[in-house]
Amino acid sequence: MASAQAPAKLINESAVEFLTTEMVEAMIRTIKDDTLRLGTDRDPTFGNPNDGAGGPKDYSEGDEAMEAVYYKLEMIGFRVGERLIEKISKDRMRFTDNLDVVKFVCKEVWMFLFKKQVDNLKTNHRGVYVLQDNSFRWFTRMAHDQSSAESVKKVTPYLWFPCGILRGILSNLGIASVVVAETSSLPACTFQIKIAKTA
Repeated sequence: MASAQAPAKLINESAVEFLTTEMVEAMIRTIKDDTLRLGTDRDPTFGNPNDGAGGPKDYSEGDEAMEAVYYKLEMIGFRVGERLIEKISKDRMRFTDNLDVVKFVCKEVWMFLFKKQVDNLKTNHRGVYVLQDNSFRWFTRMAHDQSSAESVKKVTPYLWFPCGILRGILSNLGIASVVVAETSSLPACTFQIKIAKTA
């Protein structure tokens, strides 16, 4: 008697993109509402209190509220990355070195998350890896000016979640790291992974 396989559970890719967008906006709204409710002085660059959607119009670097948003989004991404890598790498042999892990992230993990491989990987062979994605999937459907500094500033919070995912993946594979991302022309973006020195 043949065993019946359970059908694969699938989810529409646009649902994940909508969830990511709403998660970022919800975090920003939550922090903004907390700031206003506590009666603290509001940074005039942190959104518009009369905005019907509640979403900020400007993201100010160095703003304490945006630091809180960064921390929350990065930690959510970290937890997602830790769990995600367990699913992706369950049938894989252990990695021999950090470069193998980063190559795995560039090929397998990126394909799983964004349906394509990383466009370019650079390293200085001293623990710093730069992953270049020339068409970052989560930015391709966003309305933006390609090289506008204003657009770059507005999409920056949407990089914090994937930074956390990468850090969680690396952490679960035994690599302590710091992951930062930047973009100068949309939809391209760069992720820099700095691997912590082990004593």
